[in-house]
Amino acid sequence: MRQTPLALDVPHSAPHNNSKRKTMTVRPLPYFSNAMRLDADLHLPDGDVAPPYPTVVACSGYLGQKIIHPERFARALTQRGYAVLAFDYRGFGLSEGERGRLVPQEWVEDVRAGVDRLMGVPEVDGDRIALLGWALGGGVAAVEGASDPRVSAVVCINSLVDGRRAVRSMHDQKSWDSLVSRIEADRIHRAAHGRSELTSPWDIIRLNLDERTDQYVGEELYKAPGYGGGVTLESADYILRFTAEDAVRHLAPRPLLIMHGSENGLHKPLEAQSLYDHALEPKQIEFLEGKGHTEWMFDDDPTFKRVMVRVADFLDESLAASQKQLAG
Repeated sequence: MRQTPLALDVPHSAPHNNSKRKTMTVRPLPYFSNAMRLDADLHLPDGDVAPPYPTVVACSGYLGQKIIHPERFARALTQRGYAVLAFDYRGFGLSEGERGRLVPQEWVEDVRAGVDRLMGVPEVDGDRIALLGWALGGGVAAVEGASDPRVSAVVCINSLVDGRRAVRSMHDQKSWDSLVSRIEADRIHRAAHGRSELTSPWDIIRLNLDERTDQYVGEELYKAPGYGGGVTLESADYILRFTAEDAVRHLAPRPLLIMHGSENGLHKPLEAQSLYDHALEPKQIEFLEGKGHTEWMFDDDPTFKRVMVRVADFLDESLAASQKQLAG
């Protein structure tokens, strides 16, 4: 068992010189999930490491697209010899699917289909596949990994673990009561008419109570084409019913790493602690002292770089152990 804080109060360094980075090859790798074509890319390391590569499926969070954090993770992890699958969930980015439908229970199927697709790629070592989930994608990764024996390790960063608890913590009483009432009315409406009301995504996930995240989303994430579109109230209904707590017990004996900002005002540290408490060994949890949800998510930010070193070290150890078990 490991449960320690991770001090990341390193002064911000000068911008990284991209010319000194190793390059990577990006190959389109679309795949199908429940008969919907998902847009995906496989990022392959260029350098001294020969295939087949250990591979990470990068699972984005709420409203996320592959061009935001999954590609950021890919740029970091390919430097360590990992292939990374970055994809758009159904209904997002260039993937097929109903726009505005954001159902984490269905996202679990999208991640599983991604693992299916990787099993047919010669450059991928099918015995060394890990999931890396960000925010809502962390809970999704935990659920998929727990039920998929092909997954050798799971990493969850700043995760949303229990939808009802996490969303409730973002709302004051008035806005929470309003959201619940709207969801209940929408159930009746869609049962009669087959359609759900579109609403602002920020009526569900409240950003205005977390100033650092609100600023980051406004200044950075809205640069992604199509980011911030409406979300159905049916999606909110599913999010409130989503939890990774019961499922994560079944991940063991495969290892779990949880990392979470100690000052995360969007997905409270309780989310990380609860995931850790419900998981069985081997498991590790590390809180990023003084850090929030996203303000450090830049390629050249010292916190991000330290986190990715920690993640890569964990994967190196975990996937090597998985290989030994298979050999034995």
